[in-house]
Amino acid sequence: MLLQFLSTVPFSRVRPGFTQLVLRAVDMAEPPIIERDLRSAPAQPGAIAESLGESLQMDSALELEAWWDLWVFDIATGLWAEQPQRLEILCHAPEFEDGMWRDAGHFSAGLGFEHLFTGHAGLLGNGGSGPAGRAAPQHPAEEEFLRRMTDPARLHEYAERTRENIRRLHAWMQRIAEELPLAPQRGIVLASEGEEDFEARLDAIETQD
Repeated sequence: MLLQFLSTVPFSRVRPGFTQLVLRAVDMAEPPIIERDLRSAPAQPGAIAESLGESLQMDSALELEAWWDLWVFDIATGLWAEQPQRLEILCHAPEFEDGMWRDAGHFSAGLGFEHLFTGHAGLLGNGGSGPAGRAAPQHPAEEEFLRRMTDPARLHEYAERTRENIRRLHAWMQRIAEELPLAPQRGIVLASEGEEDFEARLDAIETQD
């Protein structure tokens, strides 16, 4: 199942492959039994699985770094660029850390900065009110950002680029669901430190006019 999951990772066009590998055994307090910097020769999923060989056991945890392409907004300049963003992939075998997979899942991914999917300054997915009527900005850059977003064309572009990032995330989730035998009671969970219901926020942004 590990190879199936790794094969779904949507690599960046300019930075394909896994760029770092760490394999641990038993629990997080133990030093890595394998640690490799792959930046000079990024590895494909099959090469990762083959290189682990018999080192991968029921009490193992695998940490991988990869990159995927997302639209990134520069709040200082107001410009968009499609850029590679870091992915942190974690894989937990059943017996690692006394079965921590029950809380963390067998597979998890750190997707990058939250605002890549939710936008800056709470502008999107909050009832569609736009920048008008919001609380006073807390920083000059935020003030300038909200001023720019009073232009309907800029606001439309901002929403569309953010939605494109959300669509790329959902496309990855769909591929995982198609490739892996997910348990109905667990499935795929989207969570964020800054959002009480991250998935609902993304849905609100996708459906906002």
